[in-house]
Amino acid sequence: MGQSDMLKLLQDFFPTAVNTGQSLVFISENWRIELREHQIPRFGQNGHNTPVIRVKVFKKALNGEFVHGHYEDFQIAEVSELASQIERYIQNAVGQNLQENL
Repeated sequence: MGQSDMLKLLQDFFPTAVNTGQSLVFISENWRIELREHQIPRFGQNGHNTPVIRVKVFKKALNGEFVHGHYEDFQIAEVSELASQIERYIQNAVGQNLQENL
C-alpha cells in the first residue's frame, strides 16, 4: 500500500517533515507528530472522496519513550487550507511553531 496523494501534496507545505512512505513525521526532542491518511468507513457516502488525514501527537515521557496523547481527523479537500489548519492544530497542541524547534 503506497502513500496517498494528499500526503505527497502536504509534504510540499511541511518540508521539515520526514516522509516514511506511510506517513509524514515531525520529530523534536520532546514531540513526535504523525500525519497519516486514515480510512473511515462511511455509510451513505454521497460521493465524498476527500481523504481523512489523522494527526497524532506524541509527547516524550520521562523514560524517553514517545507516548500517544491525542489525535484529530481533518477532512478538507483544498490542500493549502488543510495544511493551514493542521499547522494551527499542531502549534496549539505543542505550544510552538512548526518552523521553530519542531
